[in-house]
Amino acid sequence: MSELSHTTSYYAASANDKSIRPALESQVTADVCVIGAGFSGLSTAVHLAEKGFKVIVLEATRIGFGASGRNGGQIVHSYSRDIDFIERNYGQATGKAMGAMAFEGGRIIRRLVKDYSIQCDLKDGGIFAACNNKQFEELKGKKALWESHGHQELELLSEAETRNYIGSSRYKGALLDKSGGHFHPLNLVLGEAAALESLGGVIYEGSPAVKMEEGDKVKVHTPKGAVTANFLVVAGNAYLGDLIPKLQAKAMPCGTQVIATAPLSETQQRELLPKDQCVEDCNYLLDYFRLSGDGRLIYGGGVTYGAREPSKIESLILPKMLKTYPQLKGVKIDYAWTGNFLLTLMRLPQLGRVGSHANIYYAQGYSGHGLTCSHLAGKVLADAIQGQAERFDIFASLPQYPFPGGRMMRVPYTAIGAAYYNLRDKLGI
Repeated sequence: MSELSHTTSYYAASANDKSIRPALESQVTADVCVIGAGFSGLSTAVHLAEKGFKVIVLEATRIGFGASGRNGGQIVHSYSRDIDFIERNYGQATGKAMGAMAFEGGRIIRRLVKDYSIQCDLKDGGIFAACNNKQFEELKGKKALWESHGHQELELLSEAETRNYIGSSRYKGALLDKSGGHFHPLNLVLGEAAALESLGGVIYEGSPAVKMEEGDKVKVHTPKGAVTANFLVVAGNAYLGDLIPKLQAKAMPCGTQVIATAPLSETQQRELLPKDQCVEDCNYLLDYFRLSGDGRLIYGGGVTYGAREPSKIESLILPKMLKTYPQLKGVKIDYAWTGNFLLTLMRLPQLGRVGSHANIYYAQGYSGHGLTCSHLAGKVLADAIQGQAERFDIFASLPQYPFPGGRMMRVPYTAIGAAYYNLRDKLGI
């Protein structure tokens, strides 16, 4: 693989657009420069370009190279910490404001798909599956919580009813979210890139940001060029690197693994997921799965802390898949890949500004809920740059703690916590 190659995923193999944009090799100017051509960066860029801003996006490798092009492809609402946690810890006013935004990301995705005719195999419906009775009781609480914040498209499913949606005896019940859904994430992010270009925006691939100069205007240097802009949006997330050490200290890259089977027969597909909806279970270290547009089972889960590449992804995920679907024993696995997401100590997204000129914005740390939350963050950042910062200020008011012990200790501390929650998952407590 060259430095500009995507990972060896099913998504990369089936991408609609495999063309490579040129690298930046000159001095250019823009209203806004965005670092990172993933969901956060492109959502920000498209929302700004729709309002007439000149936007340039710098991507170190390829559009959607990071988590945006590797994830499970599921529309899952709210945040990694739910609204009740926010209310308890940061007050009812903050909880109410965050609750009002918790279901917007999915609407933004559907709006972009519709407005720009993005072909990404978008399908409706998502399911939270309970592995034990305790989790099923917690799903009843989630339903009541989300309904109290205006989300009414939910249906609780008994154990027997769940079998109509998931062809597995593993689950004790489920919560159906009719506004959930799933899609090909790399084709979505590529479609968003094309949308930005149709609005006059420019994306440079193979153009990592290597140095930043603050001032009334921000200057971002790449190996062979530079962008001078009124505003900078930093949206590199788990793939940002050392450009802004202050941001790196507040979050930790974590790896998750995914496999994709060979295409299944229509009979097999109906047996596994009769209504073709996506699923995630309720464990702390959760599994997630769905059918692709061409009838493969895409199954993911597992976490490696500190962004270590697992040597044998299939050996980690295949036992999980077979625990859910033992009837798939012997099925061919065509693709296996890993990708990094960014975990924060409080498992809440981090939005804010850095520098002394109030013109450098960032969004990061969705802690496993990035697909919808990144699209929301892009809209919130775009609004703030346009002078409507009320919603941005809500996010920015949330405390952003560094990991205890600094960079050396964040991996072992978090791994110990994960081992504890994994044990709880297994014991059903």
